[in-house]
Amino acid sequence: MWPWIRKPLRWLSQRQCVLISKVHVQQLHSSSSEFTDTCYNGLYPGHIPTTPIQRALLAVGSGVAALRDPYRHDMVAVLGETTGHLAMINLRDRMRNDPEGYTILTERPRIRLSTLDLSKMASLPDGSFGREYLRFLEDNHVTPDSRADVKFVDNEELAYVMQRYREVHDLLHTLLGMPTNMLGEVAVKWFEAAQTGLPMCALGAALGPLRLNASRLQSLFTSLGPWALQNGRRARCVLSIFYERRWEQNLEDLRQELNIEPPPVILSASNKRST
Repeated sequence: MWPWIRKPLRWLSQRQCVLISKVHVQQLHSSSSEFTDTCYNGLYPGHIPTTPIQRALLAVGSGVAALRDPYRHDMVAVLGETTGHLAMINLRDRMRNDPEGYTILTERPRIRLSTLDLSKMASLPDGSFGREYLRFLEDNHVTPDSRADVKFVDNEELAYVMQRYREVHDLLHTLLGMPTNMLGEVAVKWFEAAQTGLPMCALGAALGPLRLNASRLQSLFTSLGPWALQNGRRARCVLSIFYERRWEQNLEDLRQELNIEPPPVILSASNKRST
């Protein structure tokens, strides 16, 4: 990071953290009288209501923090929630208009370790979607439980859409054959930007390449990037797939069903933070 912008970025990040703290305090003060077993403020557990000014400040602060460190998943999450309202509406409507997507909106499945039968997934044959997803988790040392719960979306159904997007992110890595190193993450962000229209994804797609070295930039711009954008635009809505009922399906068959081509380059899962 350039020296002349370090102090402003640090100041903005600190201000953003102070704002989040104030919002949490507001939630705690009001929750004693308004919280119920099933919802907060008539929306969902954990919801933190914000004013337009607060949402704008949260968006700016989280964007700065995410720019400084793309692996700050908490800041990336806040950025997505505070800037993605229109995109979430579009994704929700696409899910409603898809029979499988409508079922997901109705049943509200969650992808957590507590909902996954890892033993059964490990027994599936190589090449099956469930076995390859489990292999992705093991090779990249990640867990579905790392996805934060939505807090700042002021609509219960849209909050679930955002939660579903977060929880299928690792499934997209599996579908696209991308590891969690920086090049793999940027390629997935290019796909997601084209597929979802979320500003957070577009920002990650635009700024992610700045953290790549020359050889990885060449790979991104000449092969992985065009492939990710093309497949993101033409693929079926990836939130409308009930993945929990597809573990036994062959990965290549699922890709064909979603109109996703195999990756043009095979990336290693090693060196997660390499640039």
